[in-house]
Amino acid sequence: MKRFAFPLSLSLLMAASAVSAQSIGEVDTVFKLLGPDHKIVVDAFDDPKVKGVTCYVSRAKTGGIKGGLGLAEDKSEASIECTQVGPVSFTGEPLRQQEEVFTERISLVFKKLRVVRMVDKTRNTLVYLTYSDRVIEGSPQNSITAVALPAAQTIPMR
Repeated sequence: MKRFAFPLSLSLLMAASAVSAQSIGEVDTVFKLLGPDHKIVVDAFDDPKVKGVTCYVSRAKTGGIKGGLGLAEDKSEASIECTQVGPVSFTGEPLRQQEEVFTERISLVFKKLRVVRMVDKTRNTLVYLTYSDRVIEGSPQNSITAVALPAAQTIPMR
């Protein structure tokens, strides 16, 4: 597995998950005199069971002293776009109707950003949902995207 240079939160993710994200870029949103600026980051990850599909997730990243030390809690807002980047094929076992494909910590302990893949068998489409959760209370804020496959291509299901 090829490793990239990631901030602390993505390093924690790679320790807990086989799926790793690649940093695509970032833009500063608020200048902070001490510590890194607040920013929006864009990461990409490939669906681990669907070759040829890549998802791009943008989210807010808290800066300042707490953010620089990895102690800040990032906001719950995130956006996702998944797209076909090559021929689509399925690896390994058949897909579940609904399955988590990516997780990233957005606070030191309690909060995670999640991406779930759902299969719309009727329309031969892969649907990806991103949201955040907390141990005690999650957020209803979410974003969704879909990758429609050709009618001739069958999605292997359990």
